[in-house]
Order: sequence, then C-alpha cells, then structure tokens
Amino acid sequence: MWGGPVTDLAAARAHVELEGVVARDPVLRRSGPVGEEAAASEYVVGRLSVDRITGRGHSYDVAVPVLLVSGDVGWAELLPGQHVQGAGRLEPTDDPRDDIAAVFRPYAGPDERTTGPPSIASRATEPFRAGLREAVSGVPPDPRGLVPGLVIGDESLLADDLREAMTIAGLTHLTAVSGTNIAVILVAALGLARWLGVRGYALPVVGVVCVAGFVLLARPEPSVLRAAAMGLVAVAGLALAGRRRGLPALAAAVIALVLIDPWLARSAGFALSVLATAGILLLAPAWARSMEWLPRPLALAVAVPLAAQIACTPIVLALSGQLSLAALPANLLAAPAVAPATVFGAAAAVVSPILPPVATGFAWLAALPAWWIAAVARWFADQPGAVVPWPPGAGGVVISVVLAAIGLVALPMLLRRPLITAAAATVLAIGLLKAIPTPGWPPPDWLVVACDVGQGDALVLRAAEGSAVVVDSGPEPRLVRRCLDSLGVRQVPLLILTHFHADHVGGLAGVLTGRDVGRVLVSPLDDPPESADDVRRRLAAAGVPVALPRPGDVLQVGDRLRLDVLAPGRLVETSESESNNSSIVVEADVAGVSVLLTGDIEPSAQRSLLRSAPGLDVDVLKVAHHGSPHQEAELLTGVDARLALISVGENTYGHPSERVLDALRESGVRVYRTDEHGSIAVVRTGGGDLGVVTGGPRAGPARRRSVRGRRSVPWRSVPLRSVHGRRRCRRDVSCCGAIWLRYRQTPSSRSRSSSDRRRCWQNAPRAPSSGQRGPPTRTPTCRRWPVPG
Repeated sequence: MWGGPVTDLAAARAHVELEGVVARDPVLRRSGPVGEEAAASEYVVGRLSVDRITGRGHSYDVAVPVLLVSGDVGWAELLPGQHVQGAGRLEPTDDPRDDIAAVFRPYAGPDERTTGPPSIASRATEPFRAGLREAVSGVPPDPRGLVPGLVIGDESLLADDLREAMTIAGLTHLTAVSGTNIAVILVAALGLARWLGVRGYALPVVGVVCVAGFVLLARPEPSVLRAAAMGLVAVAGLALAGRRRGLPALAAAVIALVLIDPWLARSAGFALSVLATAGILLLAPAWARSMEWLPRPLALAVAVPLAAQIACTPIVLALSGQLSLAALPANLLAAPAVAPATVFGAAAAVVSPILPPVATGFAWLAALPAWWIAAVARWFADQPGAVVPWPPGAGGVVISVVLAAIGLVALPMLLRRPLITAAAATVLAIGLLKAIPTPGWPPPDWLVVACDVGQGDALVLRAAEGSAVVVDSGPEPRLVRRCLDSLGVRQVPLLILTHFHADHVGGLAGVLTGRDVGRVLVSPLDDPPESADDVRRRLAAAGVPVALPRPGDVLQVGDRLRLDVLAPGRLVETSESESNNSSIVVEADVAGVSVLLTGDIEPSAQRSLLRSAPGLDVDVLKVAHHGSPHQEAELLTGVDARLALISVGENTYGHPSERVLDALRESGVRVYRTDEHGSIAVVRTGGGDLGVVTGGPRAGPARRRSVRGRRSVPWRSVPLRSVHGRRRCRRDVSCCGAIWLRYRQTPSSRSRSSSDRRRCWQNAPRAPSSGQRGPPTRTPTCRRWPVPG
C-alpha cells in the first residue's frame, strides 16, 4: 500500500537520517523470557510522522508514518508533537498492508539538542495523565494497569499476562479508547449536569465540551476521534432518536471521518467500530424488546454486547483466525464494572493536579471494579474452551458471514423463549469449561503427544489410562489445560520442567488445575530468578514436592514408562544461554518406543550429551529449542530417529530453521511441527509400526505449510518403519556427513567440522542402563489415583 523513497530505503535496510514529529505516546514494553532470552529486557515502541529523510546520498521531503523501535528507554519520555531528529536503520514491515511505511531502529536515544517541545495539547493534558498514573500507583497491580487503560487508553502499566488474558476474553476494546469510553463519560457528565439543573440547549454544550476535553486527554489521534464520533452516535441513537435518526447520524460520521482521514477506509479497527455501532443501533433495541421476560436494564445489558458481537463476527474471525466463546459472557459480566471504573478513574485524572489525596481516593474507588474486570478476564482466559480455531482463508470468511446472517434471523426468535435462551447459555458455559472435542482425537493408542501450545513446549508421555508424565507446560495455562483435558489426563505422577523460561513454565497452572500432581523435577539453575521463584511459590501453594534430577537417575512410572535422566551435568560457561543449556534432558521408553526430550539445549550442551551418552539411539526426537538454527548436526542425524517433533508457534526468531528441517528430511526423518499440524500424537498401529495422528487441539490458526515441507495425513495414522527395524546407514552425505548448522559471525569463517570426514558406520548398541546408570527408583504414586501396577 505504501510506495516511494521510504519504502525503497527500508527494502534496502539502509542507514538513514530522518526528521519528524512524535505522532503518539511511545510505550515502554518488556520482552523475554517468552522463550529466547535468559533475562528480560525493555524496549520502546512509538510512531513518528516523518517529514524529511536522507539516505543513500539523497534527501526527500515526505509525509509518511514509521514505527519506532528502540532499546533506549529515553524515547519513552517523549510526548506527541515533539520534533525529533535521529540516525538509524530503516527496515520493511512484516505486512505490506500495515498503516506504517517502515520500521525505524535508531542507533541512540533522542538528542536533546534537536528535540523540540511537545504540542500545546500534550503540554496541557500531560499533568492529568501523569497525575492519574501517580494516583493508581498504590493500588494492586491489575487495577493499576487497567484504570489508566479504561479512562484514557494508557496501557503503559498493564501487565503482559493481563493484556493477553483480555485478548482471549474479548475485552481488549475496554483498554483501547473506544465508543464505550466516550459513551460512559458522556452519560455520566450529562447526568451530573441535569442533577445540577442544566437544561435546554446548555446540555448539548456540556456534552460537546466534555467530549472535547476527553479527546484532548486521551490524545487527538485518529482512533480517539473515531471513538468520539461513534460514542456520540451510539448515545444519541439509543437515548434520543433510535434507529430513525441514529443511522443517518452514523452515516454522516463515517463520511466525515473518511474525508478527514482517507486511510480509515482500510482500517480494520474503523470497520469494527462502525459495525459495532450499527449493530447496537439496529439490533439492540429490538432484541431487548424480545427479552420482555427480563427487566429492561438487564435485557439491554444482554442485547448490546450480543448485537455488537454478532455484527463484528465476520471481521473478527478473519483477523484473528479464532472464535472467542468467552467474549459474550465475559463482556456481560464485565459490563457493570466498566462505568464505575471509568467514571471514578476520570475523576481521579481531573482532580489529580490540584488535589492528589482526593485523586488517590478516586483511584481506589476505581480499583475495585477494575479488579473485577481483570478477574473476569483471567478466569475466562484460563478456560480450555475460551477460543476455538477458525478455518483460514476465503472459506472461513464465507462461513462466518453465513453464520452471522443466520444469527441475525434466528436470535430474535430464540430470545423470546426463556427456556431456549437458558439452554443456549448452558451449552455456551459447557463449551467454555470443557474444550470442544476434536473429531478423531485423541487416538485410542496414543503413546506420546506434542501439545500445540504456541511458541513453547508441552509434551505428554502416557503412563496408564488417565495418567501421564508431562514435560513442560507451555507459555499459558489455557492451552496445556485444553490439551491434557482432551487426552483425559487426570493424574500426573511426574511433571518435568526442563528450565525456567516462560515458554516452558508459563502454563503451570493449567497442569495443576483439576489434576493430582505427584512430584516435579526442575532445572538446577534458577534462571531467570523471577520465573523460578514464581514456579516454586505455585508448587508450594499446591503442596507438590520439588526435586532436582541428577544424570543417571532412572524413574519408573507404572509398568510401561521409564525415564532416564541424561542431563544437565556440569555447566560450562559459554556464549550460549546458560538457562537453555541447563535444561533437563530425558530419554523416555514408552511401551517400547524410545523418545529423546531435549528441552532447549544448544550446541555445546548437545555435544556434551553425545559424549556422555555414546550410542544414543531413539525412535522419536523432540528437536531442541523449537528448531532453532543453533543445533549440533550429530544430534539431529546421528541418533537414528524415525520421527522428529518440533513444538513451535508464531514467532519472530525464524523457528524452525529451514536448514534444520532440510537436515532432518535428508537423513530420512519424518518431521512434524505443531504450528502446521496442531497437537501431534505418536501411536502404535495395528501392525506394530509407529504412526502419527495430527490435527489435535490447536493454539491458533494453522500456519501455512512450507512449500518445502511434506504434507501429513490428518485424522489417521501414518505408518512408519517397524519399531524394532533398523535402517541401514547409507553411504552418502545425508547419513554420514555432519551438516553445518551453527551460525558464524561472517560467511567466510565457515569451515567443515571433523565429523564431516567421518566414515559411515552402524549405530553402536546402547550399554545396559544398569551398568551405566543408577538403579531404577519408582516414582511415588499420587494420593487418589495410584498408577496401575
């Protein structure tokens, strides 16, 4: 959609010097350890309107927006309207349809000598915004982040996990300035004006002044102006004129906004605002009348979010690729708390510059309803059926439009009948509390399952009927809970947390909820410390004992599952992640099928593993670190695996690496990845072979298959070679040659490893475990469901 010198320079990733204006408040974000970094880091995201850019020896006068991304937190102190100059690298955006032309990564922080003053509006309103943040500083963390978001759309204090929970629960519109905020403020202001005796033509004046002040406080950005227009139309349509005048007012507002900012015509957010407002105007009054068996306020409370949800459904499904079953009930439960939290929060902002103690009191009054909203968001986000993946592409869009049309016709008839409405609500509640079953899942003879938990790990090893060992818990509770529930796992004799990165331990609550967990093995390195402390607190609160494994430990769980601990041993200091290299590595034998679970170990730890366990020979390999390019080729191709599982989700790290995929496929290994195949089950077929069943519960919409990948057959097992058969080592580079996979600083520094020149030999037999490792130690059984002997 963008073209010109800015996009050309971005495509070349050129060094540039630019001049521009801060378009919106820069936001300080915190990254890691969602998977890759041992320690969390802070960075700033903002938006600049570029006026002049110099690159490749030429200067251009332009007027385009760019996204600012910097690790220098000094950028977070800037305000909208400030003129800035800076040097940095320009990069293209991931999506060519983005409403930004490029990504600007400055080399340093803002230069005070060339930074201009903020705009008059920013200078006038910043004391109120800062005062609100100060007023909520003493309230609990969740309300502290929510109140500024509810009032002025300021998410700078909102925790990442709460932001994710609100996304799942369909409540993100509350923390983005929307028509809801405007409507609440406007109704409260007009009500107060009437109570004070204001009548006649003075009331519209009060409303206009109130909306203008709110727009300035929340920053006069296009999204705020859009929300103001939609909020005014919705209030006028519902309270004064109904659909007769509401629709013409909505049409006039849309035309005016598009004329002011033509880019709104391609904005999904603008389309959602218009559809939600139209749904409220057209559908909510009639649907509320259909529920005459309910009190009028309660009927409106149900009809308004339902109408907005139905109207927006096709676009929401097309954008997100998933259907939120939690959105409607979550909005119904949160709705009563939105108005008091917004009104008291706005009062705190208004009085904060002159009466800080009074502002603090208002902040505490706003904190209680905000806490309820956060509790609703977290509870619904934790339910296994909160979201359901939706078919991607044109087919999914057509289905969503058809379903929305059916809803428009059928809902008024259903809402007139209390029993049918109650039955529908019951079905929705059951769908939330229990994940909707996936046809053909789970396969009856599953042995190992790689759960699709997004960018993270969660693997399940079957010990008995309803009992399994779980290795890692993924990044969030909902996903691993849904996977375990779908498998019927109610007893976890042993939980292994390979290391403390959030993508491996963030879903711990999902394993603990509704299951009896016997004991937990954790990494000996408490890194990151905050994550390790949180895990230990949760386990202590649940009364689950924690132990540290040692290489050589052998754990027997029931009669069909044996675990040999191979690592971590002595940790050697390298440039690699110490937390990754301290991952617990386990070789599991599940009913005669051997599985190597490698955590996130990196090349040095992989070489150490191969030295400490010579002749390692397995049937299934869980590829380390989500298929990162940092791999030891000998581990990928030298353990004679028939099947490789890669637990990976949407990410910006390039996982899994194409070089890793090519190395595995060229050595004859069948590769399955959760981002393409959903949850993956390894099974034993009727003939005793290994098989794979794909298409289990998904974390989100399936990633488009790589053109270089092999297509799997969902819903039925894919036979592989015999469990006991051994393929002959082929005398070619795929089998005998190590494939160079590790990154080097410069291409010229690549060299062939000594293993490239090794001769081809058969895999050596493994030494008996009793001669190399300690005697088997039976895992303690859980209190209520003992593992069958």
